[in-house]
Amino acid sequence: MTPQARPGGAVVTFEHVTKRYGPPGVPPAVDDLSLAIPAGEICVLVGPSGCGKTTTMRMINRLAEPTAGRITIDGQDVRDLSAVELRRGIGYVIQQVGLFPHLTVGENVAIVPRLLRWPEPRIRERVEELLELVGLEPGAYRARYPASLSGGERQRVGVARALAADPPVMLMDEPFGAVDPILRDRLQNELLRLQAKVGKTIVFVTHDVDEAIKMADRVAILRRGGVLAQFDTPEAILSAPASEFVEHFVGADRGLKRLSLAKVRDLQLIQPLIVRVGEPRVEVRRRMEVDGTGYALLVDAADRPLGWVDSAELAADGTLTEEEATPGAPPLQPETTLRDALSTLLGSSVQLGVVTDERDRVLGLLSVDAISEVLRPDATAPRS
Repeated sequence: MTPQARPGGAVVTFEHVTKRYGPPGVPPAVDDLSLAIPAGEICVLVGPSGCGKTTTMRMINRLAEPTAGRITIDGQDVRDLSAVELRRGIGYVIQQVGLFPHLTVGENVAIVPRLLRWPEPRIRERVEELLELVGLEPGAYRARYPASLSGGERQRVGVARALAADPPVMLMDEPFGAVDPILRDRLQNELLRLQAKVGKTIVFVTHDVDEAIKMADRVAILRRGGVLAQFDTPEAILSAPASEFVEHFVGADRGLKRLSLAKVRDLQLIQPLIVRVGEPRVEVRRRMEVDGTGYALLVDAADRPLGWVDSAELAADGTLTEEEATPGAPPLQPETTLRDALSTLLGSSVQLGVVTDERDRVLGLLSVDAISEVLRPDATAPRS
């Protein structure tokens, strides 16, 4: 059955596509590839080095031209458009972001709309909208230059730029491969939140099978030579690998990888006893006694977690200060996978994780025991 288009995205179809970089006798980089990516879904291309995943993605916007076969976007052959026109209608995000250093953040985001000759008021409005969408306050970031940004901020600007002309299709080539693991998890979560709002068709290349399972609606696993080994949902690939190659590629810990199919938001959170900086210690001790837990979560005026407060350490009078908080595990987000959450909690002295929203405000707590329940043989990992 051919996938149907829906608002926000477009159906991307490969029909017997082959790509050779040498004469006919040389093995192809991509060999007779056929698959259809439904509109509004994230399709992750994954496989070992030399499997043709980046070449496959680059053929969509004709940075690589197919040797044979056909690629269509909502039924239109990509070769029916000029390469320039095609690329202006497809968002593209790469690992090193590729922002123009001599242009401000706002000017970088506005590049494609200006090439499309949008009116200036519309461009300004779009830049403001997109910076807010990716979590960058326009007044603080619009006039800054890329050199003054952190790696995560530059990556957000790259995503905003790719979305500027509201393309139905976005290509992402290992976009988070150059950042540290904690920031990578946060950027992945932000992309998933963003995708829930914009519903683009995203073709995402990675070499990391765990990232593929976390990010994808569908995964295309490629073998060397660009041969499609399996194209299915992450659940189906983990539960029923199509071949010994796929089984080996996804790893022997397929049971543990089930935790990557569920997110923190899928579990019921524990509501903590929350106390605030400046609150009288005598009142905090009274509330802890009523609660019966012996500890509380200290937050600042914006409800952002600072750490844990133990009743045994509140003997003196006066008011609570930030210095009294004992740090716990790094905050979790609703989009964090249960596998990543478990890893974070097991590495902390406190086996409770604080879950925060996109503004770092406390939503609740997650326990190791709650995650362990998902691993029970009769438990079914939910999938968002």
